[in-house]
Amino acid sequence: MAYDYALVHLKYTIPLAGLLTFILRPLLTKLDLFKTLTLIVVAFAATLPWDSYLIRHGIWTYPPDSIAGPRLFGVPAEELFFFVIQTYITSMLYILLNKPVLHAQFLTNKDDSSPRLRWMRAAGQVFLIGCIAAGVTLVKKGGEGTYLGLILIWACPFALLAWTLSGYFLIRLPLACVIAPIIIPTAYLWIVDELALARGTWAIESGTKLGWRLWGSLELEEAVFFLVTNTLIVFGMIAFDRGLAVLHTFPELFPCVPEVPSPSLLLKAIRLDPTKYDMARVRGIREAVATLRRKSRSFYLASSVFPGRLRIDLVLLYSFCRVADDLIDDSRSESEALTWIRKLTTYLDLVYSSDNTSPSTKRAGEFIEENFPRATRSALELLPVNLLPSGPLFELIKEGFQMDLSFNRTDLQQRSDRFPIKDEADLELYAHHVASTVGELCLRLVFHHTNEKLSNDEESTLVTAAHTMGHALQYVNISRDILVDSEMGRVYLPTKWLEDEKLTPQDIIKQPRQPKVETLRQRLLDHAFKEYDRSRGTMDMLPSEVRGPLIVAVESYMEIGRVLREKTGISSKTRKGRVTVPRSRRIWVAWKNLFAGY
Repeated sequence: MAYDYALVHLKYTIPLAGLLTFILRPLLTKLDLFKTLTLIVVAFAATLPWDSYLIRHGIWTYPPDSIAGPRLFGVPAEELFFFVIQTYITSMLYILLNKPVLHAQFLTNKDDSSPRLRWMRAAGQVFLIGCIAAGVTLVKKGGEGTYLGLILIWACPFALLAWTLSGYFLIRLPLACVIAPIIIPTAYLWIVDELALARGTWAIESGTKLGWRLWGSLELEEAVFFLVTNTLIVFGMIAFDRGLAVLHTFPELFPCVPEVPSPSLLLKAIRLDPTKYDMARVRGIREAVATLRRKSRSFYLASSVFPGRLRIDLVLLYSFCRVADDLIDDSRSESEALTWIRKLTTYLDLVYSSDNTSPSTKRAGEFIEENFPRATRSALELLPVNLLPSGPLFELIKEGFQMDLSFNRTDLQQRSDRFPIKDEADLELYAHHVASTVGELCLRLVFHHTNEKLSNDEESTLVTAAHTMGHALQYVNISRDILVDSEMGRVYLPTKWLEDEKLTPQDIIKQPRQPKVETLRQRLLDHAFKEYDRSRGTMDMLPSEVRGPLIVAVESYMEIGRVLREKTGISSKTRKGRVTVPRSRRIWVAWKNLFAGY
């Protein structure tokens, strides 16, 4: 029986911690471990004196035959371990649920916040101050409310500090990312506590408790204790994430941020006056994330495992490419689309002929304001051109989008060019223009943001592999969108292939679901996987900190090709006629590939 409390850990807390560690193992970064370790130290230091006070004053007791014996300031070793294991479990669950979230988009200040948001923050402060006052009253009164009062006096000041510093940010976070990591471990520990109280592993003295039970042996005070401690852990993680979001979002304020920021740098970010936030940049990031979630579920999932500033810049790059593509695709005529190409080219001319202080930078901003719809402006303004070579961007706009325009031609003299992809060489050229260029741009961001620097030869090898992988990904994209493209009057399958099947592009447009189309789709997928096989091995040369995330990005998209081969995809909820990968399978692909490279 001297090991009864230890058995609680062996049966209930350690297995859960082990399970969460196994699930999160491929996702955990040095930064995640740093956050968790820091919170464990803080929780231990904050709880030890309080717990010791409760034991010395007889509010908590432990039968001698339920503990092993070693104590620190009167607190049993098993209880000390509870400080650690509870903080670890709740932190791991918070990290798991918040991995997909780009926290930069939730930064805000008073001017950016709605009256409702300001009211909620103020109401939270009033509530927590009221709880502190109630705790003081209960402790002064003594007797049965003592334990509950001590809980409120101890926990609520920490909660009030965190709420005051990060309240606006916390309220804007998705509810599930805040509530779930509080409620789930709280409910689990309520069950564990009820079992322990019923067994007599520990006890609360009757003169210091209200005597109210939620169910069975679970005292109200114990239920409140686990609820507030898990709340404090989550609030602590949120404060961390807010500080990191500030560091990663505003390079002008924090030019150099190490992989694991120092505590002093984090405190500086947390204490930074929110009026100094560049809210135009934050709103642009929000718009970019919304675009990514709406247009590419695969890349949105993959982006969640990229670190810090690299993730933000990749999202901004995708947003620019998506906005540019939509401006041209949504044009009502060829002349309108050509106008957008000219405007986008002029924009690139302006930003690449300037530096951050030259007059042409101002002209670029004025040009965007005067020539682009409001909803698209942030995508252009926030494109990290200082980190990107101009060549791939100009090729994407001037060559790739120009080929897309060929499908819209109505001039009699140009009808012969309406379907510009005549053979496999044209197919590869098109894929290079619209996908290989983007792959190279992503790599350039990777090279800039990673700590592990590569030689010029290694970078060149990886860029070449990115071009080849771009072909593979674009072929998968074409294979998926045959029906969608046909509705737009476009056929990206090589005309030579159609002739082999005794078809014309018009036949595909009229009957995109005919059996021969499936034969052509599988032929294109064969080409996609050949290009994938040619370049996949080279990805092992990538810096270790981004190798896993980039492999996830590629594999998530190639999984679309696999479900097309297997005919196991599901219909997209956002685009009729488009097949997508089931969410559970996307998560499994991401976890499997990260785990394999761990």
